[in-house]
Amino acid sequence: MFKRVFQLIRITRKLSTSGAIDTINQIYNLPLFINIFFNLFSVGSNKKVLNNKKNPGEKLCIALEGMGTTFIKLGQFLATRPDIIGEDLAKNLEKLQDKLPAFDTYEAKKIIKEEVGEVQFNNILSISEPIAAASIAQVHIAKIKNENSDKEVAIKILRPNIEKLFNDELDALMLIAYIVEGTFAKAKRLKLVEVVHLLREITNIEMDLRFEAAAANELHENTKNDKGFNVPKIYWNYTSKKILTLDKVDGISIREYEKLKDLKIDLKILAENLIQHFLKQAVRDGFFHGDMHQGNLFVDNQGNIIPVDFGIMGRLDKNNRKFLAEILYGFIQRDYKKVAEVHFKAGLVPQDASKEEFAQALRSVGEPIFGQSIKDISGGNLLAQLFEITEKFNMPTQTPLLILQKTMVVVEGVARKLYPETNIWEVSRPILEKWLKDIKSPKTTFDAAISTSAEILKRIPDFPNLMDRANYALQLMAEGKLNISPTNNKNLELEQLRLKNFRNNTIIVFFGIVIIILLVF
Repeated sequence: MFKRVFQLIRITRKLSTSGAIDTINQIYNLPLFINIFFNLFSVGSNKKVLNNKKNPGEKLCIALEGMGTTFIKLGQFLATRPDIIGEDLAKNLEKLQDKLPAFDTYEAKKIIKEEVGEVQFNNILSISEPIAAASIAQVHIAKIKNENSDKEVAIKILRPNIEKLFNDELDALMLIAYIVEGTFAKAKRLKLVEVVHLLREITNIEMDLRFEAAAANELHENTKNDKGFNVPKIYWNYTSKKILTLDKVDGISIREYEKLKDLKIDLKILAENLIQHFLKQAVRDGFFHGDMHQGNLFVDNQGNIIPVDFGIMGRLDKNNRKFLAEILYGFIQRDYKKVAEVHFKAGLVPQDASKEEFAQALRSVGEPIFGQSIKDISGGNLLAQLFEITEKFNMPTQTPLLILQKTMVVVEGVARKLYPETNIWEVSRPILEKWLKDIKSPKTTFDAAISTSAEILKRIPDFPNLMDRANYALQLMAEGKLNISPTNNKNLELEQLRLKNFRNNTIIVFFGIVIIILLVF
């Protein structure tokens, strides 16, 4: 308990001296009590003075970068949640630089040896100094023995003790969020405890590099027959929780346009390929690279796109893929009633809302767009505006769709930098048309019917038992013994319960100390 209190004081002091709280106060106008609380913790230290020529969002980026791993990750996570912090601040937080000094190569070799064992470690012929270092991990180039030949690979290695450091700091942040939410009713709408909880769950997965390896492997399997898109191969014998080994990328960063031109690579075709590959991943596979910015994309001598860094991936279920394709295609056709019907069918808008009013709201998004030159229309921005409209109709936020929208904006931006005349809609149309045609084909319908029938036939022998269980459940409900309230986030409930117990214990200890002081003195 005392360790957690100490961590709380340390994080509070870090927030107060970094300039982060002053910057947040400029954006949200924090209550006086919060300002006084954090100012007390900055007594006796030099507060960091941030450049006043920068806007508050840019200053917040600088403050978060200065506070290290946990806060960089917090900023990156909030950049994907404009529904919580607003579109402008989210855009500023996208500029966060995830770079920290590298740790020693000797330490890196020691980690590799511990993870893969001495025998496998001896098959590593050479390891370079780090070529890139971020908040969670750094990358080395190595040469390994693989199937009787030497192979150049990239090895990603987690920073020493990063998981413990991250979780300790998040514990303190969770407590601060809980105190702020419990003290100020207005803060509840920001869902601060939920934000920190989600960040913990997402980043703890990111800190197990086996998950990233599995994501890269799945993307590789999905796209191995897609011409022009090559996902690096994973070397599982050299991959564990703390290290990830994959093919070294032989290519040029997609941002180096002049070098690409020197290789005689057609930038128009490259831009079109980038958009089409992303859409194939999203609507065909339902699994897409969620961080396709310029730093994560390379191009080889043949013009193939090579992605790296598979820590952030997006996933859409079959229904969401179908609805996404129909929504985008409906906008291409300017059929707003159809788009409205899709939203209602998908359950994205409450059934008691007016379909006609919703179609009219969609028209208010679509028509101004089609007044522009078609090459200037952004599908990602269209989705962003669409979410704004649906918020007015009480549409619940869906994180996978937000990740998709953010990625789509980034992909379009990269494509237009390659070739400014890229026509997003003409490039997208064949992918969307093929997907819709495939899912509505007689073969697909027949396969779905066969699959459903097979599932029903499998369950027929269990039918009497199923009816008995259903009857028993109904009886319990009638007696008020069965709770049918949603339980989809037990982990969050347990976290809130732990925070409540910690708060109560802290209060008891505080008053105990006060009573002892009064008795003694």
